[in-house]
Amino acid sequence: MPWPLRWLLRILTILLVLALVLSAVVAYTVRQSFPQLEGTLRLPGLTGNVEVYRDKSGIPHIYADTSEDLFLAQGFVHAQDRFWEMDFRRHVTSGRLSELFGAATLDNDKAIRTMGWRKVAEQELPDLTDRTRRYLDSYAKGVNSWLAANPNASDRSLEYSVLKVQNGGYTPEPWTALDSVAWLKAMAWDLRSNLEDEIDRALALTKLPPDRVAQLYPGYPYDKHAVIVTQGTITKERFDQQAEPRRRTGARTARTGAAALAGAAATFDAVPGTMAGVDRDGIGSNSWVVSGEHTASGKPLLANDPHLSAQMPSVWYQVGLHCRKKTEACTYDVTGFSFSGVPGVVIGHTDKIAWGFTNLGPDVADLFLEKVTGDTYLYQGRQVELETRQEQIKVAGGRTVTLTVRATRHGPLVDGVMSGAEPSGEADAVALSWTALTPGRTVDAIFALNEAGDWHEFRAAAALFDVPAQNLVYADTAGTIGYQAPGRIPVRAKGDGTVPVPGWTGEYDWKTAPIPYDQLPSVQNPADGYIVTANNSVIDPQRYRPLLTKDWAYGYRSQRIVDRLNQEIATGKVDAATMSRVQQDTGNRFAPRLVPALMEVDLAGPSVEARKLLDDWDGSQGVDSAPAAYFNAVWRHLLELTFHDELPEDARPSGGDRWYEVVGRLLDSPDDPFWDDTATKELVERRDDILRQAMASAYQEVSGLLGGDVTAWRWGELHRLTLTHGSLGTSGITPIEPLFNRGPIEAPGGKDAVNAIGWNVQKDYSVTTVPSMRMIVDLGDLDKSQWINLTGASGHAFHDNYWDQAPLWAKGELLPMRSDADSVRKAAVHTLRLTP
Repeated sequence: MPWPLRWLLRILTILLVLALVLSAVVAYTVRQSFPQLEGTLRLPGLTGNVEVYRDKSGIPHIYADTSEDLFLAQGFVHAQDRFWEMDFRRHVTSGRLSELFGAATLDNDKAIRTMGWRKVAEQELPDLTDRTRRYLDSYAKGVNSWLAANPNASDRSLEYSVLKVQNGGYTPEPWTALDSVAWLKAMAWDLRSNLEDEIDRALALTKLPPDRVAQLYPGYPYDKHAVIVTQGTITKERFDQQAEPRRRTGARTARTGAAALAGAAATFDAVPGTMAGVDRDGIGSNSWVVSGEHTASGKPLLANDPHLSAQMPSVWYQVGLHCRKKTEACTYDVTGFSFSGVPGVVIGHTDKIAWGFTNLGPDVADLFLEKVTGDTYLYQGRQVELETRQEQIKVAGGRTVTLTVRATRHGPLVDGVMSGAEPSGEADAVALSWTALTPGRTVDAIFALNEAGDWHEFRAAAALFDVPAQNLVYADTAGTIGYQAPGRIPVRAKGDGTVPVPGWTGEYDWKTAPIPYDQLPSVQNPADGYIVTANNSVIDPQRYRPLLTKDWAYGYRSQRIVDRLNQEIATGKVDAATMSRVQQDTGNRFAPRLVPALMEVDLAGPSVEARKLLDDWDGSQGVDSAPAAYFNAVWRHLLELTFHDELPEDARPSGGDRWYEVVGRLLDSPDDPFWDDTATKELVERRDDILRQAMASAYQEVSGLLGGDVTAWRWGELHRLTLTHGSLGTSGITPIEPLFNRGPIEAPGGKDAVNAIGWNVQKDYSVTTVPSMRMIVDLGDLDKSQWINLTGASGHAFHDNYWDQAPLWAKGELLPMRSDADSVRKAAVHTLRLTP
């Protein structure tokens, strides 16, 4: 063999040996942190024995004799599977990421410290009931028992071994009840309402006159898309579902406002996405309930799938919490989706009731423009001293940074926190008013929901759910279905919350009391026999006077669900398979509006063949669909060609259903100024010019990505999901990211399909938001309920349950959601006994 080849062979051999050694080291390190799932463990703090049964998916069901033991064991199990996630989250919510990752996350910490999430949680904790605080403390004991048994980085998880290379001195501190409470602030932030819309409107107003900005924010289409609550009004200071309002007159109007402050936008962008990520336009949910009169079993069915950012691991953790016998000492028998770091179940069912969430989206946050002079600000003609506090931010590998937080009566000043984020115009600063910055009792609500047994107990629990305000759908084994809007929703002295407002006059201030809970929309056993919520308008403002928000989702998903249910009901009884088929509906409801317009345009060149794909297309967006690939590319280029020339970058469309309404109305106005490309000074484009160019550009892009044979195009090749680790998955260190990230996976659907697997037209076709879990509860036989998580039970990379549910999720499959003790034991492949 010639010597160059011998040397090459030796080098390759050495590299192979090194790779094998490295793989062995990684494998050993990874497996060392895998949790013990069998046998017996002593758990300090328990008063009795506890069993933890896990099925082949690693989903735990915990059995105990006291509520305290139940939540102590839940804390231990959460830590076994997800402690890095929990530790990372508490650093997010306390503004302490820089202690882990150094100066790279300093802006994140400044934003969180400015809003003071942790400080609000500190105020909330003593206001919670004694029982809730006991349960929080029990949960913390369970977490800390696991932490004490795993003192080394390699014992805890692979993430700690990686972190040790950069930050060798870091050791996790004990878990506290406050850590659990603070996490709910992150949930509230990610499910906040229309702050971005306020800023976008104001940014658009710097480029366009108010009447043209108003075109970009059309009102909810009440004439074609249903609301959630179709009956009732407020009478005698309460919402009465049987009452009918006196008819109100006057057009529904949308307010526009004054110039924006870019500093506030920069601060909000710096807040790390814990559930919602960066593409907020795809954040939402579906949830609906069908009464027994329409079901095969004669009992209700309830479906839920919250739409959040795609994360690794999933934000949800499936669990069953069961008292062996329900007594005064042990009151829980609940199965559902929890948050690691928080005791209890957030969405799921007890032995008698089930509930689901979608984001209500009320306007619970306003931006106030302030006039600041030195250490004072102007309010109603006088200078008032700013509230100030000092925050010390420790930075790994660097010196401690001091942050001065300033606030007016309206809230913290959120501009200027980031470098280069400065206000403009008449105002000097921007203050944030947000209901979650006032202490609340949402943690009490979780425990109350988890033991509710009927509609009245459910409504009493919902009354405690301050933030984030959610649409709650309900069903029980007795046959009742219902809906309740909870939450702390402000009442404004003036204005409608659509734009930043002057703070110095006082005329836009919030009133002391929010909308009373008894006045919030609610319905029990409606005449239609079903209730559908998908972030659509809750109730027609012609029958309900208090302002919830002006910025709803526009009802494309909700109306599709209503239409599908009506079709199914007309042809037979609804069962769990029906509910699942509706959840998997990939139809694009804007296609019937846009495709005919595209077909009428004179067209030449290779895009003619691509357009033929849309002939007789039913709008479905399966992974194998060539028409879906082309249509979505046309939609992307249409939005870019129509709006990029006139809108600032931060206000450009991301492609959600608001833009369906905007473009739908523009299609009826072929000479509207939005069609004209302002960059072509010598030419005035009309509607068909832009449609023609969008089709040509779409063909050019997709053929470049998928080849020239249009019949071979597949939506799934463009629309792919990469499951990205929440902290280390975007580290920028090439060898690290593949350890934690998984995928890509081909995905069907689209942002405002019922199967709302979203993407952002400003980027590419990659998946940004997803149904983060799916659940179907059968109140006729709770043990026949079904569920699926986005990833898996485990947060340990390379564990069998790290992302084992993802392929099933992508195909629309569901797992058994067992809750009966016998079926749980029969399905168990691991049993762990915990003893005092």
